[in-house]
Formats: sequence, C-alpha cells, structure tokens
Amino acid sequence: MSKLYFPRCTRVGSTALWDILSRRALVFLRILQFPQKIRGKMSDRGKQGDNVHDAAKKNILAEFQALFFAMRSLSSYPWHSFERALQRADSSQIFVELLERTCLHPVCQKKPPSAKYRRRFLTELIKRVGASSSRSACSFFVVDLCFYQHVCFVLFLNPQHEATASEPLDELYDALAVVLASEEQCVCYKSYFLPAGGAITLAENEATISEGTTGMVTWEAALYLAEWALGNPQAFQHRVVLELGSGMGLAGVAVCRSCHPKRYTFSDCHPGVLRRLRDNVKLNGLEDPGGPRVAVEELDWGAVADERLRDLRPDTVIAADVVYDPDVIDTLVSLLRRLLAIPVLTRPSDIYIASAVRNPDTYAYFRRQCGKVGLRHQVLTEPVARIFPYNRTSAIEMIRLHL
Repeated sequence: MSKLYFPRCTRVGSTALWDILSRRALVFLRILQFPQKIRGKMSDRGKQGDNVHDAAKKNILAEFQALFFAMRSLSSYPWHSFERALQRADSSQIFVELLERTCLHPVCQKKPPSAKYRRRFLTELIKRVGASSSRSACSFFVVDLCFYQHVCFVLFLNPQHEATASEPLDELYDALAVVLASEEQCVCYKSYFLPAGGAITLAENEATISEGTTGMVTWEAALYLAEWALGNPQAFQHRVVLELGSGMGLAGVAVCRSCHPKRYTFSDCHPGVLRRLRDNVKLNGLEDPGGPRVAVEELDWGAVADERLRDLRPDTVIAADVVYDPDVIDTLVSLLRRLLAIPVLTRPSDIYIASAVRNPDTYAYFRRQCGKVGLRHQVLTEPVARIFPYNRTSAIEMIRLHL
C-alpha cells in the first residue's frame, strides 16, 4: 500500500478547521470540484468496462442518477442493490461510474443540486461502502482511507504530479475553507431526465413554503402530469395549450420539449413564481427558435377578462395540483367553464387536471362544483409509465373535463 500524504494546513490558520478537514472532507471536495483533466481520466477508466456491464448495474446507476438530480430523500435510493453490486469484482468501476453519473456529471457541474444535498449524498455513499465491508469494527475507517487513497491514485496517476502532490491538496484546504465559510443558497437546481435524451432543469427553492407561496417547488402531481403527457403526445401535438398554475414549469417544459404543441402559455399569479418560471423557461431553451411559441403570463383566475381568454383561445388546458384550497375552488371551476365555452377552430377543447388527493372532502367538493356548472368529468385510468422519481404513495387522480 502506498503511503498516504496529508499536507499541513498552513494557509487556513485555524486549528479547529484542521480537525474538520478530515480525509473524508478532502474526498468530498475533490469529488465536487474535480479539475477537467482529472475528470477525463476517471471517464477513461469508466469506458473500459462498458462492454461487460449487465442490466442490473445499469439500472442501479440510472436510478441513482435520477434520484440524485431530483434531490429525492436519501432513504429512497436502492442502497442494498448498490452494496450488493460492490461485492462484485468490478466494484471500483461501479463506484467510479456512479460518481460520473452524479457529482461529476456535466449537468451537476453547471446546474448542481444544493451543496448541502451533495454533501449528504456523499456522506451516505461512503457510509454504505463501509457498511458493505466484511472487515472488523474498524472497517469504516479503513474503507475511508482506501477510498481516499484510490482518489489520490487517480489524481496523481501521472508521474509528473508526484513531485508536487502537496500542491493540489493544499489547494483543497483553501477551497474547502471557502466552502465551509460560504452560506447555503436558498435556490437549488433539480433535473429530470427525459426518455428521448436531455434533461429538464429547474431552479427551485429548497423550502416548501417561501415568499408566502408553495409554488416555488415542484409537486408530485406535476410530475405525474408530465409523465402522462409524454405518454399521450397526441393530446398536445399542433395544439394551442394553456397551463393553469404552472409553478416551476416542469409539466410545460416536458410538453414543449417532447409533444410538439403549436403554442404553449404558462400561467400563474404569484410575482415570485412568475419570475422563477420565466427563468426556467429560458434555462430550458424554450425561447430558442425552432420550437413552439411560448409565453409566460400572469393569470388571476377571478379577474381575467373574457376578452383575454378569447385571445388565448386554447384548445387544450392542463393543470396540476390546483385543487387544494376550498376557498378558490369556485373561482377555478368558473374559469374552467368559461374556457370550455370559448369556440375553437379545431376539435372541442379538452381540460386535463392532475390532482394529489390530500383531502378527499376538498376534492369531492371540486367535482361536485364541476357538475353544478355542467362540466362532465372522466377519470383517466390507463397506466402511466414511470419516468421521473417522486413519492408515489400519494393518491393522484387524472381527470378530463368536457361539456
């Protein structure tokens, strides 16, 4: 075993910080801030075993990647499958590929999940590596050292680095000191990979409630609606689409990227949500030429004029998680009735609403009010392909409204 080198902390100037800068912390920072040259070496190592990867390993890597970029709970990861995979002869290869699919992925380099989430993910990752070891009670510490040594081996594989090995590590101390001193940002990025390739990336708030609204995060019904849209592109192709309560824009971006609408209007009423929504539309390239015409509009359900609705003239209306507050249901139902009364040039308008049924009484009230104004509903029960990671324990119902 080669000798491990840990440089003295000469520039940080704090003995307390020296205690914090453990071997594991060095690993974290190297993973989070790999130079391009080093990432290339790790990528080369990953390509060597492409021809021998089995379906199980590919599924594990794909699931880890999807969960990581969506910032899902660490408890939802397939850790047991990962630990079993580590027992294989190519366990180091699996680990390298896992890093390349998460922390070293190009999406993470440009629009990463929060720093807090990445640190927690890597901490759990090393913990699981230690748990999978059959060594003594000291195995966690030993695995930590072995993993650190493996990273150092990759970093200093080129002999020209041997003489100056301390320099990158000294830089790690300086960079880590900056990270430890920096404040956690309230805005993070979540990414969702599409079956046809590419990813939807959204800037969101980590807090469920911020700026007095719950609209700064993506909710489960929006993910379900996006999955349904990807499986039913004919409902949007060459059509004029209006989305109510767009929030961060996940469903709309999915439709615009994969379902080829003629025109798509995102809408919401909260100023902060609208600002973030416009940023996300731009972030995902929906303003680029060649795609559908896209607009982001402020739309107050109770104040919007009939003339404005006629200008929009949607022949498909969608919404997700808009049935949650009994105080606004009557206003919502009235708007839906007005939208269906607008004459369109193609087939009759369709309204699709996906709802997480958190309060059955509230949802039942919504359906009753729809019936009172002459809106008929059809529950869509066809299976929806599982594409995005989210909590599927909630009851989500998809309905189609029509006259």
